[in-house]
Amino acid sequence: MSSSELADPVERGRRVLVLEAAAIRGVAERLGPSFAAAVHLLAQVKGRVVVSGLGKSGLIARKIAATFTSTGTPATFLHPVDSLHGDLGMVGRDDAAVLLSKSGASDELFGLVEQLKRFGVPIIAITGDLDSGLARHADVVLDAGVTEEACPETLAPTASTTAALALGDALAVTLLEIKGFRRDDFATLHPGGSLGRRLLLRVGDVMLTRDIPTLLPERPMRECVVLLAKRRGTVAVVNAKGALLGVVTAGDLTRLMERTDRFLDTPVAEVMTRAPRTTTADELAGAALGLMEKHGIMALPVLDGGDRVVGIVHLHDLMKAGAA
Repeated sequence: MSSSELADPVERGRRVLVLEAAAIRGVAERLGPSFAAAVHLLAQVKGRVVVSGLGKSGLIARKIAATFTSTGTPATFLHPVDSLHGDLGMVGRDDAAVLLSKSGASDELFGLVEQLKRFGVPIIAITGDLDSGLARHADVVLDAGVTEEACPETLAPTASTTAALALGDALAVTLLEIKGFRRDDFATLHPGGSLGRRLLLRVGDVMLTRDIPTLLPERPMRECVVLLAKRRGTVAVVNAKGALLGVVTAGDLTRLMERTDRFLDTPVAEVMTRAPRTTTADELAGAALGLMEKHGIMALPVLDGGDRVVGIVHLHDLMKAGAA
């Protein structure tokens, strides 16, 4: 295949991405008071957010409902046709609805609109036609209009569905921030995923608490050498009350040996790194891992919130536990 033949698909693909990016920029530029009204409405919902749409809009609606739910706003997808055949029972009077339609004129959607109005459920419309029937019946209308679809001759919705999806994400993330939804909340809702495990895993779940390698500052380096070999390359230097004074690592030993071969009687206090990096048992394991990677550290003393050593956590153990 020639270079010109290869370049043509690339340019076509780039054109699609540029058009869809422009569509989102247009939606962002038109964002105004109606968006604030939609966020305020959703923030006050005591029940669930019912998200609905037909065809491609329905697929986007499913994703928006999933994003709401995973970020602390309970939501569900409702097919507009199925809603008229029993599924309307999932809608309560404390709910709100987000309805998606590019034209705002889908006949199948109006049956659901009628029932939602009967229940007194507020409606937010995401549509490309602000003068459509859906827009007229909605309590809040969000403009998802696009000047051009990326698909030639508008054979399939492309830029319009991208714009609607981006608006849904904007609603979900804005609600997340307003509600103060935190990393821990996200982890609670995603305990089975790798992200959830990283957000829930604490240093205390991984650290070693038995046979912690510690030495008093006056002990000789010959004792430290043995501990470094047996206890994975890091020794905490503590006072009589267990308070951390410093650490000696395998790297410290190597540098000492390069300076002199008569070091075995040297007190560890003369070799240790003072004011070392530390962590606590309730710190996120991922944060401890990041600190170690940033400073090239293989292990961290774990303190009790003060200066007393209660454990030690190793890089390998954090990686093995899934903190990365």
